[in-house]
Amino acid sequence: MSGGILTISDRIQSRLDDLTRAERQLAHSILENYPASGLGPLSVLAQDAKVSGPTVARMVQKLGFKGYPEFQAELREELKAKVKSPVAKHDTWNESAPSGHILNSFTDAVINNIRHTLGQIEPDLFDAACDMVADTRHHVYIVGGRITHTLAEYLFLHLQVVRPNVTHIQTTSNAWPHYLLNVKEGDVFVVFDMRRYENNTLKLAEMAKAQGARLILFTDQWRSPVHHLAQISFSARIVVPSAWDSTATSLLLVETMISAVQNSNWTATKDRIEALEDMFDQTRLFRKFT
Repeated sequence: MSGGILTISDRIQSRLDDLTRAERQLAHSILENYPASGLGPLSVLAQDAKVSGPTVARMVQKLGFKGYPEFQAELREELKAKVKSPVAKHDTWNESAPSGHILNSFTDAVINNIRHTLGQIEPDLFDAACDMVADTRHHVYIVGGRITHTLAEYLFLHLQVVRPNVTHIQTTSNAWPHYLLNVKEGDVFVVFDMRRYENNTLKLAEMAKAQGARLILFTDQWRSPVHHLAQISFSARIVVPSAWDSTATSLLLVETMISAVQNSNWTATKDRIEALEDMFDQTRLFRKFT
């Protein structure tokens, strides 16, 4: 499965309006425990979704597959893609490396990732996530993983200026459970988790959810297990001609969220920025040219 091909989850979500009532019931059953739900026999999938075998066969064909075996084969490829190491990612791209300079091929891949990602995001859901982050009645906690901690820190540094009560949790530290002591009902966790998904991040999300926190997840096209816990998930496409995945599309979403949150309460944000700039002047952090 190449980086430009839609996942089965993408296909299902894009075709929901075209499905019959029974097929939509089946679709939601598949998505509820995706992708494991489609790896068993057709009869088991039909039974779990409380639909008939022919309903499964018809929907699989509507998704563009010749039959259930081809549908399952694609699911297995998705599972393999989820756990690829950097070496495996590099080798996959080398097998069908595009011609031309790496600047062009890499940029083309990123633009393609952005186009596919934005096509799958519902603007109303994005607005809802920004409203959750902007609501100063609740604390915002931000958490990332081994690589995605850079995205988490980037969001944290900006939100720290935009609004009060923002915390960056370091998942690599044994101290992160201490942060949970202060979590209250309705607080917001912004979680970054992309393949290969980290056990610490999932455990933290589970514990935060148990305490009444609401979760916003930034993940990839295969979706982190945290997806099942999150109120809102954004699945960015991440595959590029590299041994490592790209965070360019995720960063675009993060920067857009920062812009939306700052604009939602600009008067208070402006006061905070002016106060911060005054502190910078007192500490002479930045060089003055006048």
